[in-house]
Amino acid sequence: MPDQLSSISVAASTAVTPGCDCYVHRFGSIAPGRRARCYPSDMTDAEWAEVRSAMPVPAWLLKRGGCPEAYCHREMLDAVRYLVDNGVKWMALPVDFPYWRAVYDFFRRWRTCDYVRELHERLRRTARGCQGRNAEPSAGIIDSQSVDASETVGEDSRGYDGGKSRDGRKRHILTDTEGLLLEVTVTTADVHGSKAAPALLETFMDRPGRLLKLLWVDSAYQGPALAKAFTRHGVRIEVVRRSDGQRGFVVLARRRVVERTLSWLSRSRRLNRDHERRPDHHQQMVWWSAVIRLSRRMAGDAPRWPEKRPERQTPAPAQA
Repeated sequence: MPDQLSSISVAASTAVTPGCDCYVHRFGSIAPGRRARCYPSDMTDAEWAEVRSAMPVPAWLLKRGGCPEAYCHREMLDAVRYLVDNGVKWMALPVDFPYWRAVYDFFRRWRTCDYVRELHERLRRTARGCQGRNAEPSAGIIDSQSVDASETVGEDSRGYDGGKSRDGRKRHILTDTEGLLLEVTVTTADVHGSKAAPALLETFMDRPGRLLKLLWVDSAYQGPALAKAFTRHGVRIEVVRRSDGQRGFVVLARRRVVERTLSWLSRSRRLNRDHERRPDHHQQMVWWSAVIRLSRRMAGDAPRWPEKRPERQTPAPAQA
């Protein structure tokens, strides 16, 4: 199938209708062309080249059911990225994107098929390969972050974290030593990290090809259930502690990596406060935020402040 897909010619590009080589334009029935890039969250051509090579093949193209999609994949990705990066409501998506309901259906379809995780894993393996590392890491770090929930989050999926004074949910993440996301799970904020970590580890390690052997954690990640999960998969843990007498903020080796990843995720305004009615939707938002960060890093397209426009020069009055 990959050789067959690569043999199809890409739509021609002109100044009026820039070409697009997404699956829908190449194998679907929509006309060539795409919207102009106008938002900071839109992918540049260099970023799209990285994402395009890692895009999951849709089920309808593999003859597994479903109808060909009616909207450009690049436009759909840009629409979801806009929502995650800027934190707007679904119905408040700008009109130059496809209709908001179509974008939401695209988001749900990718959630059902777990495509965004697949996209991130492919990008992660490529990024690690470019650094001369193994595609799958042998060491990682676990941590969690509580976030306040809005009124759209029901009482059955929210809790109160007394330690952080947060009323909402908690996201538990596993990263590699570079800070790239490996796994994420979302619970109510009152669930302790040691209670959620076994499921987080099981979800990651049950997938084929995992090579994880060492995990760095803080002192909260202890208990029989967690020890049993570590033993089952042959994973060794090292607890990173503060030195005696240290107070206030201290940069700790290894743990700073996962804390930096949590701060990267918080740059996406959709994750600053939990607005999702379903925990799995919040989990998907975390994956989307991680994809944005990783694709920009791979393409070298980190967002920068725009250059200051030159001030207008007032023309001198004409002399008589």
